[in-house]
Amino acid sequence: MRKKKALILGVTGQDGSFMAKLLLNKKYIVHGLIRKSATGNLKNISDILKTKSFFIEHGDLLDTISLINIISKTKPDEIYNFADQDHVKWSFELPSYSFSVTGSAVINLLEIIKKYSKKSKYFQPLSSNMYAGSKKSSQNENEPLTPVSVYALGKVTAYHACKLYRDTFGLKIYGAIFYNHESEIRPEEYVTRKITKSVAKIFYGKQKILKLGDVNTKIDWGYAKDYVESSHKIMQLKKPDFFVIASGKKHSVLDFVKKSFKYVGLNYKKHLKIDKKLFRPSKTAHLVGNINKAKKIFKYKPKTNLDQLISIMMENDLNNEKNNF
Repeated sequence: MRKKKALILGVTGQDGSFMAKLLLNKKYIVHGLIRKSATGNLKNISDILKTKSFFIEHGDLLDTISLINIISKTKPDEIYNFADQDHVKWSFELPSYSFSVTGSAVINLLEIIKKYSKKSKYFQPLSSNMYAGSKKSSQNENEPLTPVSVYALGKVTAYHACKLYRDTFGLKIYGAIFYNHESEIRPEEYVTRKITKSVAKIFYGKQKILKLGDVNTKIDWGYAKDYVESSHKIMQLKKPDFFVIASGKKHSVLDFVKKSFKYVGLNYKKHLKIDKKLFRPSKTAHLVGNINKAKKIFKYKPKTNLDQLISIMMENDLNNEKNNF
């Protein structure tokens, strides 16, 4: 039986590295795209670099020639695009670059697939930030798109491009509208990892204060590994479609802080400091995903709750800080 081939763009990141390991466990041949600036950051895939079914490909989402070469050479059964500039704060500071990577590059990529590998299935991750101006208590796939950041604007562009290339050219395009999904390998510029890493440092006496912005913001959090598994399940469906993937519950940043400090037996009030410089330029609605469609179509069910997620992240960061003494 022929092994399936997959190409993962952004394989060194959180979602891309989880996907690579998932597909290798499912006996895929996996090609992972790595851009030049990521070649020194292979930590997330260090354990699979010598796997015989895993191949590194050098290229960049903004370099059309490299993408043509890789896609025409590999002719993958499945393409997962986890390569973008996915930090909202950075998108305000690097607007043109963020939009190019997150939005415009998707159009170029779909053109390449259309011309060189039309039989490939393509997965595009999207973001709940597309619903940032929502007035509803929860959002489903029919929620009006109301971006309030350049990052979200890029995702909206990618969403429309995917639908256009699916409906007009018949490409097999699938996708998920991911709500916040965290993990033990999330970079620390994201608030959840900043919290768990800081709490671990405070626990070991390496740090005294945790500075945060608006801790009253409420967020729908899930575990990235679970969301990546749902991506693969979506790609196995016969009919290309898009699904909201979320936990369906919301918790404030302060809740996350309290639970993290409680995990190590510390009082958060002694260590938390609010810094207004860390507030975002635009305010996002308290977004909660309505996952009824995913439940109905492919039996999606959130596996890891917030307490379990915090436990995974705290154990990882406590071990890291203990080993760095």
